[in-house]
Amino acid sequence: MKVESRRQKRIGSLLQEALGRILIDELHGATEDIVAVTRVDIPADLKTARVYVSAYGPDEPARVLALLAQRGGAIRRSLASSARLKYNPQLFFALDPSADLNDRIERLLRPNEKHERSAS
Repeated sequence: MKVESRRQKRIGSLLQEALGRILIDELHGATEDIVAVTRVDIPADLKTARVYVSAYGPDEPARVLALLAQRGGAIRRSLASSARLKYNPQLFFALDPSADLNDRIERLLRPNEKHERSAS
């Protein structure tokens, strides 16, 4: 289990907030999806960042992820100007698995709700 320092958590939170605003501008018109930054993991050296995103909308999540990778350089430049850090981390985008897990749990619980209603 990895332990994050307060500095890592603080910088991760700063990056999450800044990237949330940047993605609105960068992806405007390129996708109909709403893309939310759910978490940013940053190692102790602060030179890379894994950015977890969730995409809500008609596009395939893989297409949104490819779009983020394609525009990664522009997103990183925007990040450098908005978040003044000693190191501008290299960004790696990934889909947040927790959104899929929540959907799966919800689908599993739905049949039970119907069964309980008919038994009443």
